[in-house]
Order: sequence, then structure tokens, then C-alpha cells
Amino acid sequence: MYRGEVWWAKFDEPRPVVLLSDDEPSGFRAMQVVAPADTDISGLGAEVAVGIQEGLPFEGVLRVAFPRPGFTPCTWLTTLSRADLIERAGAVSPAKLAEIDNALRASEQRTEWTPAAAARFSEIKASRRPEGLK
Repeated sequence: MYRGEVWWAKFDEPRPVVLLSDDEPSGFRAMQVVAPADTDISGLGAEVAVGIQEGLPFEGVLRVAFPRPGFTPCTWLTTLSRADLIERAGAVSPAKLAEIDNALRASEQRTEWTPAAAARFSEIKASRRPEGLK
């Protein structure tokens, strides 16, 4: 079990994760693979594609959100024990692992909340609002 490997892990149901650390006494740092966003999240976060090439039966992403004032970014990071890991699916390439590291570094940097990013966030929120609530 090594950094960069893709595993199926026990949650409420089996879900794929990418290990972001080697085995440590506190467990493995990992990130869940999720469905790609169905809207443009430019300026609000980043997605790194993970899928069939990495041993999964579907195409997904590792998603990180960029910090915004008043919001806690969700990155789907978790810590898992060996017992949580069910089955190895594959591994990401060194280039893909570097892309993941870059996205995580970007999500940890404090950035200015620009008017363009705020407007984009408002657009996304409005597009997700049920018709009766507009």
C-alpha cells in the first residue's frame, strides 16, 4: 500500500480512493474519487481526472475547492486504516500524482476572493436553485 495507489475503501458503501501517503501510524491520507462536476468550477476549485486508465470501472475526479471567505472548502480528504482498504484497483502515474499535489497546494493557499470568482459562484448557486425558490 503506497502513495499513488487507487483502492476501494469501506465507507457507507465501497468507494474508490487515491492514497496520498504511505502507511503511517495514524493511517493513510487519501482522497475519494467523485463524479465530475456538471458545471464549470473554474476559479472555485480544481478537478484531476481519475478513471479507467487508473484501474477504475468509470471516469471520476479528485476535486479540491479553493478557499473562500466564510466557507470551509470540501476536498474529500480522509484518513483510512489498512482495515478500511478493501481491494487495490490500480495506480496513478507520476505525472497524475504531481497534478494532484499541485491541486492540493493550490487549495491550501489563501487567495483573494475576486469579483469574477464571486460572480461565478453566484451563477452556479442560482443554476442549482429549484424553480420555486428563484
